[in-house]
Amino acid sequence: MSARFDTKDIRNWAPMLRAGEELLLSGTVYTARDAAHKRMAALLAANKPLPFPLDGAAIYYAGPTPARVGAVCGSFGPTTSGRMDAFAPALYDLGLGATIGKGNRSAAVVDAIRRNRAVYLVAIGGAGAIAARHITSLEEIAFPELGCESVKRLTFCDFPLVVGIDCAGNNVYEFGKD
Repeated sequence: MSARFDTKDIRNWAPMLRAGEELLLSGTVYTARDAAHKRMAALLAANKPLPFPLDGAAIYYAGPTPARVGAVCGSFGPTTSGRMDAFAPALYDLGLGATIGKGNRSAAVVDAIRRNRAVYLVAIGGAGAIAARHITSLEEIAFPELGCESVKRLTFCDFPLVVGIDCAGNNVYEFGKD
């Protein structure tokens, strides 16, 4: 059985996790993809506030498909994380506790994770319909003109994840490469 964690305590549990461990995550998570990251970088450059507090936050690199009638969201699978690697180190340095996506990360992101005792979590690609079952609320909070790439506040309930990169820099994408 996977350990259960709540996003409000990321700073407490992230340093205890090890690459390859499975977990179930509950709590508040924000979405942001390429276009939203560009907007957030512009806000930071202009010394303006971001649409959500970064300290101990988790960002899910994803955008939903439209919801069916009565559903919270449509399919909600992860986006390739490497597309946000240019932005991630600065966000980790400002207090971001975790990112969630799929695929390997750059050396600069691994360094930022290590430096900030944060974590990178991997969601299963191709299973967006299953992932959506673990999202109990969705609220668009910024950049609505970006459509599915707008920033959203989600509530996860036992969302299944794997630790991709732990706070020591151990990386599941590097295991067995000798």
